[in-house]
Amino acid sequence: MQHTIVALSPYRACSNMNSNEIREQRNGLVMLAIVSLIVGAASGLLGTLFRFSLERADQLRDVLVTWARSEHAIGLVIVLLAASASTALAAWLVGRFAPEASGSGIPQVEAILNGDLPPARLSLIPVKFIGGVLAIGAGLALGREGPSVHMGAAIAHVLGKSFRRNSHDCMVLMAAGAGAGLATAFDAPIAGAVFVLEELTRRFDTRTAVAALGASASAIAVARLVHGGGAEFQLAVQPLLGFGTLPAHLLLGVIAGLLGVAYCRTILWVLAVSDQLAGCPKTARAAVVGAAVGVLAWYVPDMVGGGDLITQRVLANTGALSAIGLLFLVRFGLGAVSYAAGTPGGLFAPMLVLGAQTGLVFGRICIDWFPGVAAYPSAFAAVGMAAFFTAVVRAPITGIVLVTELTGSFTLLLPMLAACFTAMIVPIMLGCPPIYDSLARRQSGSGRSAEK
Repeated sequence: MQHTIVALSPYRACSNMNSNEIREQRNGLVMLAIVSLIVGAASGLLGTLFRFSLERADQLRDVLVTWARSEHAIGLVIVLLAASASTALAAWLVGRFAPEASGSGIPQVEAILNGDLPPARLSLIPVKFIGGVLAIGAGLALGREGPSVHMGAAIAHVLGKSFRRNSHDCMVLMAAGAGAGLATAFDAPIAGAVFVLEELTRRFDTRTAVAALGASASAIAVARLVHGGGAEFQLAVQPLLGFGTLPAHLLLGVIAGLLGVAYCRTILWVLAVSDQLAGCPKTARAAVVGAAVGVLAWYVPDMVGGGDLITQRVLANTGALSAIGLLFLVRFGLGAVSYAAGTPGGLFAPMLVLGAQTGLVFGRICIDWFPGVAAYPSAFAAVGMAAFFTAVVRAPITGIVLVTELTGSFTLLLPMLAACFTAMIVPIMLGCPPIYDSLARRQSGSGRSAEK
């Protein structure tokens, strides 16, 4: 036992090094830190341009739908065809130029870091960028964070090679670039760094921590310089909640855990159904999904897209309970179907919508039934976001930090801890693996990356 402790001690390892080796190690760490700042700046600029493009695509979709609705039946056909063609073009670009650009990109990044896939080609970036704008702009319920993470990792690998870093440092920089992409997508620098350590590498070491922090910091500096800063969502200042609310938040975590399991299995089931339609070209399948989204955008334009506006309304505690419940069911199915279209797009933003809706409905019911236990439905909505994220991704620290940065509310940390505690236990007890683990296994098992 004593020999094992000595072998694992970093202090003893350092003492065995000569001065040249220590100096070389320090110089390597300094160089890694410098390159991480450059990686973060590049990822931040690319992610910000992607975000700008998505915002403009959403505006164009809204303008088109508003005009088309005045044209009645002809307008409906135009919106349907536009959404279908845009989604089909995104799927075609993926299939033709970079099949690994399909879906979120996070499972691919994790597979690369684990040595199961080769590093992404530089050609992935334009395909992910343009395909993501086309698909999400058409109204698919996908998030911008997945493409931002994937593109950040790809550009980080190129820069690592350009600066002649060794293979280990290139992998560290790739993870840092991915975290910088997430930080840029949500203006959440701490969550980006934590995401690298908790989800992508699943270990804490000095070099990874330094690179992750440096990349996220420089990415946010560039993003705020170009795009501006501030919390993503506006949430009224919440008071510190007392111990009496703890049972309610534990129960919310259980509910979020059950719904998270259902959501994971729904996504995998829809992907399996899509696989069974192998006789139908993927572009045609994407066109059908796009057409369905176009019809939905015609009748209820607020239901489509990434869902940031929906989340903001939920956090503002607006809307009838029945309407929120119906919207939850629509978005629940739309998120899974959108992911199966084979276009670029992430899962985070749609999950945040579902989590906020879950929390708000739960909070309102608590107020009606137990007014002494719950008095702030918006607080439950924010807690629900973190709990649902934890149930699906199984990264509770990332979820808590992400929602805290998104809402700017630091008074809900204890309720989030309680809800995420049970939200993590429930899927484990039900044997439901994290969604990205399931997608990675599906990818390696099928040999296809087009739907990941």
